Amino acid sequence: MDLAAAARAKDQVRERIWDLLQRERAARFPGAHGRIPNFIGAEKAAERLAGLPEWTGAQVLKVNPDSPQLPVRARALAEGRRVYMAVPRLTEDRPFILLDPARLPVAPRKAASIKGAGQYGVPVAIEEMPHIDLVVCGTVAADPDGRRVGKGGGFSDLEFGLLTEAGLVDAETAIATTVHGLQIVRGEPLPETGHDFRVDVIVTPDEVIRTPAPRRPPGIVWDHLTEDKISAVPALQHLRRP
Repeated sequence: MDLAAAARAKDQVRERIWDLLQRERAARFPGAHGRIPNFIGAEKAAERLAGLPEWTGAQVLKVNPDSPQLPVRARALAEGRRVYMAVPRLTEDRPFILLDPARLPVAPRKAASIKGAGQYGVPVAIEEMPHIDLVVCGTVAADPDGRRVGKGGGFSDLEFGLLTEAGLVDAETAIATTVHGLQIVRGEPLPETGHDFRVDVIVTPDEVIRTPAPRRPPGIVWDHLTEDKISAVPALQHLRRP
């Protein structure tokens, strides 16, 4: 599927899922539209994720900063695991924030919030980061084969590509997402392009879905990026520099 067609198809999926979550009252304040939905049951999904071997074997996690994954971040810190969060839109020279539970002066849940990460986390460059054991990404919609649609903007894919280029995400890195059951699209494959990764595990409050077809782009897909996007992300400029 070409990029323009995929973008249109993803927008349609987002609107459908956002409407569904709102209609079924499955999204918390401030609502589902325009965001990774903060779904009812996010805490239970985080608890279910924490019982999986992908979690128990992970000491270093990269987790998205959105509200539904706050229980994931807080639990990881409470269990002594290091958590990396991306700086919004990757606009800084140090595009990730490290939350190190050994150095936090506040409770894990406070540190794991977006505000808390900004206050108590340490900005780091990609070359300062270790290998990532587990990626937990935010999702608007996912299908049982592991395809996912985010909120738009492509930053999850950029983060994944940058870390892959640096050798910090590889075949040994597990990829999971936590969602409400209504966010799983069955019976039709979600739209997908060459820069999209697939998740290995989808966790809802009620079930765990292990996907059959791992897919990991080898790094940044440069011809899918505009010059405006490259110029707005220092890490991309640095990577492309001869």
